[in-house]
Amino acid sequence: MPSDDAALDPGAISDFGRRLRAWYRRSARDLPWRRTRNAYRVLVSELMLQQTQVSRVIPKYHEFLRTFPSLSSVARVAPARVLEAWTGLGYYARARNLHKLARVLTSDGARSRVRLPSEPAALRSLPGIGAYTAGAVASFAYEVRAPLVDTNVARVLSRVFAPSLSPKRPRDLKRIWAIAERSLPRTGSATWTHNQALMELGALVCTARVAHCDRCPVSSVCSTRAMTLRDSM
Repeated sequence: MPSDDAALDPGAISDFGRRLRAWYRRSARDLPWRRTRNAYRVLVSELMLQQTQVSRVIPKYHEFLRTFPSLSSVARVAPARVLEAWTGLGYYARARNLHKLARVLTSDGARSRVRLPSEPAALRSLPGIGAYTAGAVASFAYEVRAPLVDTNVARVLSRVFAPSLSPKRPRDLKRIWAIAERSLPRTGSATWTHNQALMELGALVCTARVAHCDRCPVSSVCSTRAMTLRDSM
């Protein structure tokens, strides 16, 4: 498999996607934010999951949404109330940005029905939303055909398609984003599954500490796996 993303084999990309999504349908964890297409709930989950383990997020996710069931409810209170509800998760800039975002979206006084944008570019204009979070909200809430790259996704895509790339180098990370976009399926609904599957694979199988190639659904099309096998011969 070539390391240059411009030369990626379309057949290999298609095979990778099919294997990945089939595995996810069989093996995905049942997480609460995967049961909703509500953009606010998706956003809350994505912000909470930054730098915080899933096991810690689940109870706080439910608790926070009981206190603040909508962006409008966040906008109506002082920042200190949101920070209080965030207690236990750390990295409080995430909570402050959520409050700022809610205030921005309700600045015209229409606080009864606040809607997050569906396009990544519009989402990125909001406080605290970077490229990954914008792609996550767009694809998971609105089923927009949008790529996303977090640490797990970058590791999976570089190992499978371009082992020479390092996600820590900005130039290489840009190329990994290009691979993520090229690997997307044709429809938005399939993109939802695809992006969830990429994150799940990186979290559970193709981990930073150990690449569990023996149980990886895409090992047969993985460049890193092929290199390892060749070196062992």
